[in-house]
Amino acid sequence: MIRFLDPMWLLALIPVLALAGAYAARHLLRRFRRDTALPFSNLELLRSLVPRGLGWRRHVAAGLFLAGLFSLVTALARPSMEVDEPLERATIILAIDVSLSMQADDVEPTRMEAAQQAAKQFVQELPASYNLGLVSFAKSANVLVSPGKDRAAVNDAIDALELAEATATGEAVFTSLDAIKAVPGAGAEGPPPARIVLLSDGYRTYGRAIEDAAAAAVEANVPVTTIAFGTDAGMVDIAGQLQRVPVDRQALAELAETTGGFFYEAASAAELTQVYQDMGSSIGHKRVPREVSQWFAGAALLLGLGAGVLSLLWTSRLP
Repeated sequence: MIRFLDPMWLLALIPVLALAGAYAARHLLRRFRRDTALPFSNLELLRSLVPRGLGWRRHVAAGLFLAGLFSLVTALARPSMEVDEPLERATIILAIDVSLSMQADDVEPTRMEAAQQAAKQFVQELPASYNLGLVSFAKSANVLVSPGKDRAAVNDAIDALELAEATATGEAVFTSLDAIKAVPGAGAEGPPPARIVLLSDGYRTYGRAIEDAAAAAVEANVPVTTIAFGTDAGMVDIAGQLQRVPVDRQALAELAETTGGFFYEAASAAELTQVYQDMGSSIGHKRVPREVSQWFAGAALLLGLGAGVLSLLWTSRLP
């Protein structure tokens, strides 16, 4: 089925139809005048005096010319056809801790900025065909960018992260799993292959337990890779008081081990590729419009050339 991406151009068919109507009216008027003229008494003599006309051929060039105009206007309206396009469903969710402890500067320049740099490097390295989503978490977890192919949106959201109170690590995993479930099936069977990459530093202080989150990830067959930022000597000023903010390596390592992911303290780009190397693929399909304006523009050109050639052959002039 053809639909038009810029249908306002179809209004240009009005003058084309008017031109076609004028041509038909002119032809009928001439025929009427011929039929109502005084009859010639000697038809045989008339035929000998008047050369044989073009007959039906006189309308061919004009018809081709008008058809070319119709095709040209149709091309301007940008016709398109719905086609099935392969859609990769494999999905990775970046979950970034934005708790106040991430402002500690025991990792240069700060834990937060180091996590942002690592996340953006991961975005750059990730194959473009994979879906990528972003979740931030502090006292609650929120999907900032739903899984998709838009890397610029993810990078912009990473740059715009803001710190908040508390650390709900378990909620981050549950929210990431919900985001993965929302990936369209697109005709493929089962859930998409998926991974969660969780960047954090501190102890869980709010929300559901990490153990419950790990169990949910195992049930969903979604490995969670965790990256720890910071040292045991980290300090941060909260409400005018210096507080120690050590890294909970054990909880992060257990979350990764339980779910089949990896645990890193300082992940390099080469190490992060392990996150998705064995993820596999799941191909669905989506219906997308494919523009076919060039077909109609080409047809308009051929019709116009045809009209010109036939008119020159039969009348020695252009239509």
